[in-house]
Amino acid sequence: MLFTSVFKSVARWLFLLGIVGVAEWGAASPASIQERGKPAARSAVVLDDQELQWIASHPRVVVTALEYPLYQFKDEYGQWTGLNSDLLKRISDMTGLQFVYQESFSTDQMLAHLESGSADLSTTLAMNDERKAFLDFSHAFGGAGWVFVGRAEAPPVQSLEDLAKRVLALPARHALEAMVRRNYPSIELRSVKTHAEARAWVESGEAYATIESEIAARLIPSGRLQIGAVVPGKWDGDYLAVRKDQPQLLSILNKALEAFPEQELRNLRLKWFGGAPTLRAPGFWQRIDSWIGWGMFVLSLFGLFGLFALFWSRRLTVAVRQRFEAQRSLSDQLAFQHALMDAMPDPMFVRDLQGRLIMCNKSYEDALSTRFDRMQGRQLIEVDVMPRQTAELLHSELLAQLTTRRTRFFERQLLFKEGVRDIYQWAVPFYTADGQLQGLLGGWADIARRTRQT
Repeated sequence: MLFTSVFKSVARWLFLLGIVGVAEWGAASPASIQERGKPAARSAVVLDDQELQWIASHPRVVVTALEYPLYQFKDEYGQWTGLNSDLLKRISDMTGLQFVYQESFSTDQMLAHLESGSADLSTTLAMNDERKAFLDFSHAFGGAGWVFVGRAEAPPVQSLEDLAKRVLALPARHALEAMVRRNYPSIELRSVKTHAEARAWVESGEAYATIESEIAARLIPSGRLQIGAVVPGKWDGDYLAVRKDQPQLLSILNKALEAFPEQELRNLRLKWFGGAPTLRAPGFWQRIDSWIGWGMFVLSLFGLFGLFALFWSRRLTVAVRQRFEAQRSLSDQLAFQHALMDAMPDPMFVRDLQGRLIMCNKSYEDALSTRFDRMQGRQLIEVDVMPRQTAELLHSELLAQLTTRRTRFFERQLLFKEGVRDIYQWAVPFYTADGQLQGLLGGWADIARRTRQT
C-alpha cells in the first residue's frame, strides 16, 4: 500500500505537469501571441448630435459602486477594479464618457442613490420589476445563475419549496425578494444589509439559507457553508442600470456594448472568472488515483519493488527522526508566538476562514473580560463577550474581508459591553508558504488610552 501510494503521488504530479504543458502550448496560438504584442484595437462608436451634446454637458457619469468580488471591488491601493471596472474603462476609451465612483455599502443604498439622482449608473444590479419602474437596463453582456447557499451539515437546498417554514436571509431589496414574497409566502424572509451578513446568519444557524450569484458563490471558503442547486428559472444577468431620465446615456452605453469586440469581452471574462474555483463533482481524483495506482503496481513488478524494499528501513528511520524534530521545532515556535503575542499591550487575535478563534493574547482576554479556553474555536457571534449587534457587525466584516483579501487599517467607534470606545482597528489576511489563504490576524488599540500615555 505504501509503495503504490508513493508512486500514485509521483504519477499525479507527472499527469498534472503534462496537462499544464499541453494547455500552455494550446494557448500560445498565433492569434493570442499577436494579441499580447499589441493593445486592443479601438472600436468605433458612431454617436448622433444629441448623444455628443449630452456627453459635452455631462463631463462625469457617477457610478454607484458596491464591492462585489470579481465584478467590482477595491484593490489594495483603494482603486476600483474587476470585470465591470475594466468594461467601463474600455467604454470610456470608445465614447469619451468619464466615469467616477460613489461607494455604496448595500444594495439598498445603491438603489437609493439612483432614486435620488445622486448617481447615474450601476454595474451590478440585476433586473426585476421593482427596479424597472425607475431604471432602464442596457443590453446584457453576460450573466450567471442564482444558487442556494446553506450550512455544510444540512442537506443541500434544491428548490425554494425546500425553504417552506424556514428562514431565508437576503440583503434588503434583493433582486429575488419580491418574487419570493409573492410566490412563496410560507418562507420566512429576513432582510439584512449585505451578502456577507446573510452568510453569517446561515453559518450561525439563525437562517437556513441565502441566495447568491453563482460567480460570487465560487469564492465562499469551504467549511461551514455549502453551495446548493441553481434557483430554477432565474438568471442573474450582467447589465448597466441607468436612471430613466438619462435616455441618451443608455443609448450611448448600448452602442458601445454593440461595438465591443466579442473576443475582447470573452478575454475580459476569462481574465476575471477563469481563475475562480468552479463547482466540481466529487470523485475525480479518486478515480484517477485508482487508475494510476494499478498502473504503477504493474511497473513495480519490473524490479523497482526490490530496490525500494532495500532502502525502506533506513528511510523509515530517517522519517521518524525528522518528524520528531519537526514536532519539537513546531512546539518551540508556538511557545515563542504565544509569548510574543502576550507581550503586546494591545488586543490581538487570529481567526480562521470561518471566523473561528485560533489564538489571542492576554490583552484580548482582558479587553473582553473572558478567557481563551472559552472562545477557542468559536466565532464572535457564538460567545457573549460583546453586544450582539457589535459581534454580528465584526463577524460580517471579517467574512467580507476574507472574500476581498484586502488589509484594513482605520479609526472607528465601536460599542463594547462597558460602552462606546474610539479605537484604531486593523486586520490583515495571512497565508501559507504556498500562498493559500488561512485567515485573519487583527487587533485594535484604544485611542483614548494611547493619547493619555503620550
